[in-house]
Amino acid sequence: MTLLSVRNLSLAIHGLPILSDVSFDIAPGETFGLVGESGSGKSMTALAVLGLLPPGARVSGEARFTGDNLLALPERRLTRIRGNEIGMIFQEPMTALNPMKTIGDQVAETLLIHRAATRAEARAVAREKLARVGLPGDRFPLSRYPHELSGGQRQRVAIAMAIALRPKLLIADEPTTALDVTTQAQILDLLEGLTKDEEMALMLITHDLAVVAGMASHVAVMQSGRIVENGRTDTVFRRRAHDYTRRLFAASEHQPLRRPQTRPDTLLTVEDAVREYVLPRPSPFAPHPRLRAVDGVSLRIRQGESVGLVGESGCGKSTLTRAILGLDPVQSGTIRLESAAVTAGRAMPRAVRARMQVVFQDPYGSFNPRHQVSRLIAEPFHLTGTPNDARDRVAAALEEVGLAASDMEKYIHEFSGGQRQRIAIARALIIRPDLIVLDEAVSALDVRVRAQVLDLLVRLQESHGLAYLFVSHDLSVVRSITDRVLVMQSGRIVEEGETERVFAAPSHPYTQRLIAATPVIPADWKESA
Repeated sequence: MTLLSVRNLSLAIHGLPILSDVSFDIAPGETFGLVGESGSGKSMTALAVLGLLPPGARVSGEARFTGDNLLALPERRLTRIRGNEIGMIFQEPMTALNPMKTIGDQVAETLLIHRAATRAEARAVAREKLARVGLPGDRFPLSRYPHELSGGQRQRVAIAMAIALRPKLLIADEPTTALDVTTQAQILDLLEGLTKDEEMALMLITHDLAVVAGMASHVAVMQSGRIVENGRTDTVFRRRAHDYTRRLFAASEHQPLRRPQTRPDTLLTVEDAVREYVLPRPSPFAPHPRLRAVDGVSLRIRQGESVGLVGESGCGKSTLTRAILGLDPVQSGTIRLESAAVTAGRAMPRAVRARMQVVFQDPYGSFNPRHQVSRLIAEPFHLTGTPNDARDRVAAALEEVGLAASDMEKYIHEFSGGQRQRIAIARALIIRPDLIVLDEAVSALDVRVRAQVLDLLVRLQESHGLAYLFVSHDLSVVRSITDRVLVMQSGRIVEEGETERVFAAPSHPYTQRLIAATPVIPADWKESA
C-alpha cells in the first residue's frame, strides 16, 4: 500500500526547469529520505506536492495522496489537507514561527484554522502536543514567546504545530541542520518516536547522509532536479551505482590535506576569563540572579595553529568568541593578542582589532544586501584606512577564494550559499589578519560545498600563516581541520588536547556523549562500493 505516490513530477518557474520527471513512493508509517546538494530540488519537490509554489510556476505529473492527485486539486481542498493530513516542519523555526504570538497560540492555531476544536480544546491539545515533544508545562508555559526559547526548543514547537492534527504524512525539511549534535540526536529520536506512536509516514529532506542512514528505510538521491538513484537505504548506500551518489559519499568523508604550520610563538592568550549576565528578578523584591556564561576559561592559540571549540548550544562558545573579538567585555581575567590587551569598545586600538577577523555562520545575514560585493569586502578597511589600491586588493581577494574579479560588481543575492561564504572569507582576509574566528562557518553548507570551503581554508592558512579558532557543533568538521580541540560545557573548558587524541579516546563524560551523539554511516555500508 502507498500513502504518497509521485510520478513524473516536473516543474518550471517562468520557463526555467526546476524538476524533471521526479518519481518516488512513500508507504504508510515509512521514513523516506530525500538527499542531495543545495539547489538540487529537494525542497521544491515538497513544496510542489503541497501546492506551495510561487507565481509563474508550471507543474505537471501526478502526486497521489490517499488516491487524490494533489497537483489537480483546487486550492480550497489543498488548504484542508495542509496541516490536517500533511504536516511540514521547516528548516529555520525562528522564520517559520510568528515572533508576535505565544507558542501556545501558534500550536492551537492549527486546530482553530481547520475548525477541529474549540478555543479551549485547542489550547488543551497544544499543551499536550508541546509536552509530547519535550516541552512540559511546568517549564514551558503556553505563554512563552519564540525568542525565549533555544534553537532546539523552537524546533520542537514547530514539530508540535506540524503534528497537532495527527497528519498521515510529516515532511521535515532539514530539521536539524543548525542544531548541535546532542540536540540533533534528541530531535531525530523525537521524530522517530512520533512516526511510530502516531502512525505517521516521514519524508526527511536533508543533505546529511549519516542522518538518512540512521533514520530512513528508503532513500532517493536528487541531482539538478532529477532522481538519479532510488531504493532501500542500505542498498543505495552500499552500491552507490550513480557517480553523483559516489561523489556525495566522498565529500561526506572528505579530509582536507593539511600540513600543520604551527609556530611556537603564542598569538592569543586567554587567562581566567569570566563573563556574567544579570537576569530578570523572579519577583519584585528578589535580587537579580546572575548567569555565568564564561566561567574561568583559559586557552592559548599559537601562530599558524588551528584550534577547535566545540560544545552544545548555550555552553558559552559564542559569548567567549565575542569576548575574544573585543565585542563583549569580561568581568575578570585577561585576553591578550601577543602583548596587546583585548578590550571591548573604543578602548581597543584599531590596529589590534584589525589583526582578528570573523566569518559567521550565515553570510547573507552578515552582509548589507544594498551594497555591491566590492564595498562589502572592503568594509574592514575602516580599521586600517583605505589604501590607494583597495580595488585591486578586493579583486585579488576574490580570486584567492576561487571567485572572479568581476564578481565585485554584483550583489550578494546573486550568489549561492557556498559562494557567499567565500565572499565572507575574502572580507576576512582583505586586511591580512593573524587570527580568523570561524563561527559555524560551514554548518549550513551541503557536503560537497563544505568540502570545497574546507580545502580553501586549509590552502589560505598555509599561504598566509593564519591561525584559526574554529567554533562548531559539527564534530566531523572540527576533527578534519584542527590541530587541537577545546570542549566547552556550562561555561568551562572540560577537556582539551590534540584533536585526534580527544576524538579517539575522550576522557570526560561530556565529550564522550558528544561523540556518541554524532550520526555515522555504518562502516560496512561504506566499504561495499
